[in-house]
Amino acid sequence: MSMDWTFLGEYLWEFSQVSLLAFGGATSALPEMHRRVVTGHAWVTDAEFSEMFGLAQAAPGPNILVASLIGWRLGELPGALAGAIGVLTPAAVLAYFVTRLWDRKPNTRGRTMLLNALVPVTIGLTLSSGYLITLGAARSTGAVVLIVASTAAFFFTRMHPMWWIVTGAMLGYLGLV
Repeated sequence: MSMDWTFLGEYLWEFSQVSLLAFGGATSALPEMHRRVVTGHAWVTDAEFSEMFGLAQAAPGPNILVASLIGWRLGELPGALAGAIGVLTPAAVLAYFVTRLWDRKPNTRGRTMLLNALVPVTIGLTLSSGYLITLGAARSTGAVVLIVASTAAFFFTRMHPMWWIVTGAMLGYLGLV
């Protein structure tokens, strides 16, 4: 197999930029990841993106490893490594240096203002992530019903989300969603 090193460099660069947007966790970076991977480059479809994110959610470890799954789909092991390195390295380096500065002055006004400003940004990015994943997953009437029912159960009951994951897996296996 001949490896396209130009593609790997571009993929690494795209995910390096995305990693710096993950305020509040990896899920908040999904809208930008989706924009670049699905809309911008058409490397994967909406449905494939949602499936890979679902797999990354179900697997042990950080869900940002969806970048590795997309990379694997596009370039096998070198693509998976490019996705992992791109999405993990810049954020880890930035976090290291910011933490060192952050810990020097724990009770400053600027720190409190920044934290207060990042809360609505994180909430907005996380909600938009849920919206994008829902759009990609809503491919049938059964899937839409499952999405609505599990969302309602999440908000109005104390039912553990794992039951909805198991239900969705069983319905998917039976071909109902």
